Amino acid sequence: MPSRGSSVTVVIPARFGSSRFPGKPLAQLLGKPLIQHVYERAQASPGVSRVLVATDDTRIADAVKGFGGTVVMTTEPFRTGTDRVAGVARQVPGHIFVDLQGDEIAIHPDLITDLVAPFPESGAGMGTLKRRLTSAEDLHNPAVVKVVTDRNGDALYFSRAPIPHLRDGSAEGIESRVQYVHLGIYIYTRETLLRLAELPTGRLEEAEKLEQLRALEHGIRIRVWETAHASLRIDTPEDLERAAVVLQRLVPRGEGEAKVAVGGKH
Repeated sequence: MPSRGSSVTVVIPARFGSSRFPGKPLAQLLGKPLIQHVYERAQASPGVSRVLVATDDTRIADAVKGFGGTVVMTTEPFRTGTDRVAGVARQVPGHIFVDLQGDEIAIHPDLITDLVAPFPESGAGMGTLKRRLTSAEDLHNPAVVKVVTDRNGDALYFSRAPIPHLRDGSAEGIESRVQYVHLGIYIYTRETLLRLAELPTGRLEEAEKLEQLRALEHGIRIRVWETAHASLRIDTPEDLERAAVVLQRLVPRGEGEAKVAVGGKH
């Protein structure tokens, strides 16, 4: 858990516009808007001090207020979700900020705990999560982001391409578990978050459309912890239907774990 006096604020960036799924945060899932599922599961995570939704859309703001959530309006044109979270950090106090995507449902509360608990003592200014990649389909899916780290657990690179390249065949690599999917959740110290938002967009960031590469290009260390917990990533209406099936299965078992695929950060 975070050290005494270190508040942890989870910020959920939420936009109404989406090329593949307009209005996604308000899409109904088992009688609740998607953003409510994300919010409530973040609240259930040990070590989280508060949860905020960052949006520029009044429809989303009204929905969040309707279920008792807290909203911060951010009206500037932000490049990425990280920049929107930094916009919140300029408005509210806090020591540690977590960027949780508005379409990422943490099935188990310990998923966020796996990021929050080790961060304060790590000495890193920024951190994220990885999970073992066991699907050859995901390995070659550019929507599923991969990550490689050094022996200390610091990120070497993130890519939409299969990394590392397995010269002797991808099937052997999957079986030996040398490849990892990157989960789109980040944790920052306030200082690192605000610094990152001030940096120009990097060439690698622009090429892969991965905002975390901006940090690596500018020498900001990203510590990566492994989690065994799954999440539900909602990119399309079809994903919403799949999520409904998974969440319904969880109800009789309480907040138990489920075996589902984990999508990467876009």
